[in-house]
Parts: sequence; C-alpha cells; structure tokens
Amino acid sequence: MIKIAKDLELIAMAAFACAVLFCPGVQAAETDATNLVVKLGFDQFPVENTCDGADVSPEIEVQGLNASSLAIIVDDVDAPSGTFTHWVIWNIPPTDVIPGGIAESGTVADPFPARQGTNDFGEIGYAGPCPPSGKPHRYFFRAYGLDEMLDLPAGAAAWAAGAKTGIWCTTLLCLRTSFM
Repeated sequence: MIKIAKDLELIAMAAFACAVLFCPGVQAAETDATNLVVKLGFDQFPVENTCDGADVSPEIEVQGLNASSLAIIVDDVDAPSGTFTHWVIWNIPPTDVIPGGIAESGTVADPFPARQGTNDFGEIGYAGPCPPSGKPHRYFFRAYGLDEMLDLPAGAAAWAAGAKTGIWCTTLLCLRTSFM
C-alpha cells in the first residue's frame, strides 16, 4: 500500500511539473488570462509577513481575473535544498483582493471559502520567508486561473494542486528580497 501511494505521489508530482513548466496556450474557447494583474504592494517582504514578525500572509490584489476560481502557490526558488513552497491556497472565488492574515487552517471560511495545502515546513497555510543568512532569496507568487473548483482535500501538497485538470498559467510575480 505504501509503495502504491509513493508511486501515485511521483506521478502527481510529474503531472504538476508538466502543468507548471509547459502551460498550454489559451485556446479560443478558454478564458483569456492575459489581462490578469497580481500586485503585492511591496518590493521587499514586510517583517509582519516573515518568521521575524507575525508570519501572516500578505495582501494580494488581483485585477482582471476572468475564471471560476484562483489558486496561489508561493515558492522560494533560492532555498538551499531547492525550491521550497511557503503557501498553497486554491478554490479562491473571484475577488479583487485576497486580504492579508488568512487563517492557517485547511478549510478557510473567512473572508471567502477556500482550501489551503501543506507547505514545505510541513504546516497547513502560509509560512513566511525565513531563509538562512547569506545571499538574497527570490520568492515567486504564482497565480493560476482555474476553470472550476479543485476537488482536493485540505492539506494537499502543491504538486497535487497542479496535477488536477483545468489549471493554466496566468501571471508570475517575482520578488527579490534579502534577509541577512
């Protein structure tokens, strides 16, 4: 049973990699995501959004979303062990603003219904930057417009969110921040 689960995990991880790395072009019948704009309102993480502060999720402004739902995955691409996921949240209904301070629970009820996954700290919900001292780290906020709500259990990993059908790449916002 464990080997089967591990094999399924590897297949799902491969599917997510394909979904992220080889996002298909928008077809004529699909929602056009070229007008999606994601804004964070900062160039460097405020202390309150890091492990040195309250460690709460940042506010994210979303403009031009023309999809049934939204998913956000936040990664540190400069982590010593490779890409490190800080936040996975999906089934966000269309909204102009994802407020900061989303509760760290698998199922979110307020300010909107959504589900959150397990980050690479092994926790559900947002866990802010906390890199070792040294060179600056880059954090990628990936926003995905979804044509339907994902049927994933709360606590799923980032690769599971990407393995579901109906996901297409929309916007990539890269922040360069330094914590020494």
